[in-house]
Amino acid sequence: MSDDLLPIGRFARLCRLSVKQLRHYDDLGLLVPAWTDPASGYRYYRPGQARDALLIGLLRSMHVPLPTVARVLSADGDGDGRGAGVGGGVGDALKEARDRIEADVARRQRGLRLLDRVVAEGLPEAEVSIVQEPARRVFTAREPATPSTIPDATGACVARLLHRMSPDGLLIGLFPLDVDEEFDVRVVVQADDGDDVLPGGSFASAVHVGPYEEIPLTVHGVLAWFGDYGHAPAGPIREVYLNDPATTPPEHLETRVQIRVEDSQ
Repeated sequence: MSDDLLPIGRFARLCRLSVKQLRHYDDLGLLVPAWTDPASGYRYYRPGQARDALLIGLLRSMHVPLPTVARVLSADGDGDGRGAGVGGGVGDALKEARDRIEADVARRQRGLRLLDRVVAEGLPEAEVSIVQEPARRVFTAREPATPSTIPDATGACVARLLHRMSPDGLLIGLFPLDVDEEFDVRVVVQADDGDDVLPGGSFASAVHVGPYEEIPLTVHGVLAWFGDYGHAPAGPIREVYLNDPATTPPEHLETRVQIRVEDSQ
């Protein structure tokens, strides 16, 4: 064993990490000790490993996930880590982490605005009516999503359908009634030459007025109507976008929320 090796407890204090964290990072192959005593299993580190350990601690304090931390360490492995900036590989990995954190912050801000409205106004009472919807020929875009990425997935679908839009064509978002950890978001645009058919039927319908991020309030109001009147809902939930968000202020956006009444068929 080299004289310059530091026992795990001393190294942990130097790097402001716990012994438990260092053991975990060793198990993951993220920060492997310079030497492990084969008899006792005790771990020892070189002082030069402190820079990587401190970087791991800093990134984890900013909620950068461990796989991204591993990418940063790998990409920075050829240099001494002392430059003023970061290299392309490190920069790309950190930008991805930053984008994820920014998206999470945006999601939480949407949740706060929704909560503020519920606190101020209570749960919404949706004005629900039963409407008969015809079958429509449509073009469809589909995107995998999680509950937190629904807005991004919807936007990606819309972007792929823009060239199919016509002045009188309806744009409709389709979202699962039962939300799992992963699912598909679909958006359809009505077109006479569409290659798909959106089924018709009897739907409970209510108009939401306001930002798209607040549509869940109206969805919950429509679902409450199903409970009040003893009907069975059937997915997917439809959002019919009635005006252009590019030219309409968010507070004046209108979206027709529709859920099929299963027991009326």
